Order: sequence, then C-alpha cells, then structure tokens
Amino acid sequence: MENKRILVIDDEEYVREVIQICLETVAGWEVITANSGISGIELAEKEQPDAILLDVMMPEMDGIMTFKKLQLSELTKDIPIVLLTAKAEVTQDQELAEIGIKATIPKPFEPLELPSQIAKALNWN
Repeated sequence: MENKRILVIDDEEYVREVIQICLETVAGWEVITANSGISGIELAEKEQPDAILLDVMMPEMDGIMTFKKLQLSELTKDIPIVLLTAKAEVTQDQELAEIGIKATIPKPFEPLELPSQIAKALNWN
C-alpha cells in the first residue's frame, strides 16, 4: 500500500494513540489526530488527509454531526470517511452507505487488523 495520510478523530486519547501507532507501524501511513469533531473539521480542511477515521460517540459534536459538517464543506466533502463505533449494527451499514459513509469498524477493534480493514473499505490495494 502506498503512503497515505489518515486523520483520526476520537475523544479517547488511548484509542487515538493505539490507532496512530498501529497505522504508522503496520501500514506506514502518516497519522494526524484530533480529540473532537470541531478540531477534526479544522484539521481536515487544513491537512486534506486521504481518509478520516471518525468515532461516533463523542461529547459536544458526535461523529454523525461531524460527518455532516464535513460533507457541507467544499474542502472536505470528498474525503472518504470510515466510522469507528462501539454501537455498530449491520442493519445500519446500508443507511450509512447511502449518506456517504464508506464503512463502519466496530469497537473494540483488533489493532493489527485495522490497516487492512481501512484499506479494504476504501479499495486501497
């Protein structure tokens, strides 16, 4: 896989650290992190990552609201988004795909499998 830049938006510091270490070590991707939807939107506009890994359950602005705001911006509307959620239900996948979510990855996730899950969801071979 070629070098990619991933923006991870999650309010849990430990989760961000695990994801960052894993994606950098296993996949060789550059990882940028944000601890809230608001800071994530700002970073997405500024950094233009190849993809965003977005937690659903966050205080202040949840992942779905963050996604909707990213879709409204000309700078970020084309960045593919994968949701990271503890509340993933298979029945939601079709609904999420219809609004533009590329995939959902359930929490807890297997860190070493995360890069291949993201690559598969985004058709990165």
